[in-house]
Amino acid sequence: MDKPFYHALKIDEELCIGCSHCMNSCPTEAIRVWNGIASIDEDKCIDCGECAKVCPTTAIYVEEDYFDNIFKYRYRVALIPSVFVGQFPENIKASQIYSVLHKLGFTHVYEVERAVEVLREAVWDYQKEYVDEYPIISSFCPAIVRLIQVKFPSLVDQIMKLNTPSDIAATFYRKKLTDQGLRDNEIGIFYITPCAAKIASIISPVGIEESAVSGVINSNSLYNRVYREIKNETGDICAVPEPTVIHDYKLLWSLNRGESRQAHGRTLAIDGIYNAIEFLEMVENEEVTGIDFLECRACSQSCAGGILNAENRFLIIERLKKRIERNNQKTSDYKSSGIREYKDFLASRIKLGDIPSRSMMMLDADMLKAMQKMKNSQKIEKELPSIDCGACGAPSCKALAEDIVKGNATLSHCIFIQNKLIKNNEINLDTALGIIRNIWGNRSVK
Repeated sequence: MDKPFYHALKIDEELCIGCSHCMNSCPTEAIRVWNGIASIDEDKCIDCGECAKVCPTTAIYVEEDYFDNIFKYRYRVALIPSVFVGQFPENIKASQIYSVLHKLGFTHVYEVERAVEVLREAVWDYQKEYVDEYPIISSFCPAIVRLIQVKFPSLVDQIMKLNTPSDIAATFYRKKLTDQGLRDNEIGIFYITPCAAKIASIISPVGIEESAVSGVINSNSLYNRVYREIKNETGDICAVPEPTVIHDYKLLWSLNRGESRQAHGRTLAIDGIYNAIEFLEMVENEEVTGIDFLECRACSQSCAGGILNAENRFLIIERLKKRIERNNQKTSDYKSSGIREYKDFLASRIKLGDIPSRSMMMLDADMLKAMQKMKNSQKIEKELPSIDCGACGAPSCKALAEDIVKGNATLSHCIFIQNKLIKNNEINLDTALGIIRNIWGNRSVK
């Protein structure tokens, strides 16, 4: 039996007004409105965050670990992605950010893109080994991995079975500290995430039993803490050495074409969840061929566009590119963070196991029942008006038909069907209003 998905996206029912913006924006039709409140279907949600972007009342939020959780550990490692550093104005150096993180309580700071030093070579080896499974689809973006699991199950075998830089970095750093004599249970490694999907993938990972990351802190909340400390400081706050510069291919890894540019053969990079869906449909239907490597990212402008970043995505990209320009003037500072010395140790741990399909089209655990429900759903859909108005509390007529065969709705939830039933005296107006109240809540019907 598949392990349940964990979801970082939550709904505050006190703030939700049942406006249906989230329902209409969800790329996997995972949201319904019932009794005036939005609800998330956990089997369909991929934690892409599109719903949170459009919520007018901020009722949809991203759950995170309390910052004080880091103090449960004697040794506290902050794993920061390059886009976290890229949020700060250019006059703030990386060394200042590192220093404030130490001041806030972290004992170690490590940029996850340093792990790309090992991952890039693993990608090249993977491409040589799996030549029959092209296009190889990047496993970097957890929202895309889940999207393929639930919406494109026929493509799961083409997902690259290599771990992400954050988990590789965490595995390396934990080993490095234990080799120094530190106790494993005293080491806490916290990833600073720009997106909800990464939280979900750490708590319920795919392809591995357990993530090497101990906890997750949202990028926007930590950014505010760090920036406030920097602005309030009057003197030199640098308490740690200037971090050695990182090669540009590493810093660019989490941006558009950062990964695909390093892969071999014909590569493409797709950003934005709807663009990814459109292209994956073409791949599934074999409408595009000859692609060796496909980089798909759920967010516009990749990780720079993560919903938990506090700064504008285009400014983040510009600042990272300027950081690279500054780095190129300090080539003598290039040196390994020590991860290459652990390449053999990481070799087996960098690989993922099987990634199961979890088709959201499955209407029942029993295959025969599922097929019969599918047929019934198709019949019901033909009875519906096919205008996808959303008045039934489902995002489309197809979704309503599926809800009906699963026992979660009735045909009378459709307002057009209601009108017919009223005209035929099969239900009265009070019954119809009662159905509408059940969907949209009392405030929708005065």
